[in-house]
Amino acid sequence: MISYWKCKDGFNEIHQWKSGCWIKVTNPTADDLSVLRERFAVPQDFSHDAEDIEERPRVDQEDNWLMVFVRVPCKDIDKDGDTVFSTAPLVFLIRDDVFITVNYYETVVLDDFINWSKRRRINNCKGYDLLSSLMLSTSVWFLKYLKQMNVIMNDAERRLEQKMDNDELMRAMGLGKYLIYFITSLKGNMTVLTRIKKRLRALPHDEDLLDDVEIETQQALDTASIYNEILERQQETYSSIIGNNLNRIMKTLTVVTILLMIPTVVAGYYGMNVPNGLETWWLGFPMAITISVILMAIGYFFIRHSKFFK
Repeated sequence: MISYWKCKDGFNEIHQWKSGCWIKVTNPTADDLSVLRERFAVPQDFSHDAEDIEERPRVDQEDNWLMVFVRVPCKDIDKDGDTVFSTAPLVFLIRDDVFITVNYYETVVLDDFINWSKRRRINNCKGYDLLSSLMLSTSVWFLKYLKQMNVIMNDAERRLEQKMDNDELMRAMGLGKYLIYFITSLKGNMTVLTRIKKRLRALPHDEDLLDDVEIETQQALDTASIYNEILERQQETYSSIIGNNLNRIMKTLTVVTILLMIPTVVAGYYGMNVPNGLETWWLGFPMAITISVILMAIGYFFIRHSKFFK
């Protein structure tokens, strides 16, 4: 779907393209791509790259078009009701007075930016300043999703303190995967931002806005790295706790096995088919039981005070 947006007291949708407006292309169809090629002479190859969910952030130039690929954060709910975080490519196409964004995957970044611009009654935001503003909105949403991840991490930690549950451990592992996605995407966006800053040195742009983008992106990257390190430390701690619990269980089973071997040995000795003086004595069986109990008590006392079993 193609929509046109003009900035006047915020971005408002208009019915047809005007010079300097924002062409917002969401999940384009073949007809939408044909319009972009025929009316605005957009290169044909970009659509395949924009549709690739694994497309890396980069900056290209073709036929006087500046093509900027960045990664934007996404959030979804799976069939089990768990929150799933990911990133997806967003493409900026800039040439003269034409500014186009293309995204094949659902994200709240663009619509939230439009609503924000209306609340702030923004005017005259176009071209490279619009590019910077949208990249700033991308970094802000990375931070928002990271805060939500932190809440999920804290909830999982509280539940794991009460009971070691496989589902909670798997949820923690999933958060680690999402953090890696965010870190990789933010590093790529930082590389793109560095190249854009070099390109815009001789062009008119809001330098303060571009600095804000760099600050927010770096903050999001640092936050994701910190959360990822904390999660790794937590997983190491949980692994140590599980290992200690397993060692305690194995130690208990070893002690029980040793103690149960004592009556087995006594019963085996007195049960041999050889004369031992107790086979006809009416106190033979109680004597064997008494000896077993005494030996088990001695064994338990020895194990209890042995350094090997502490």
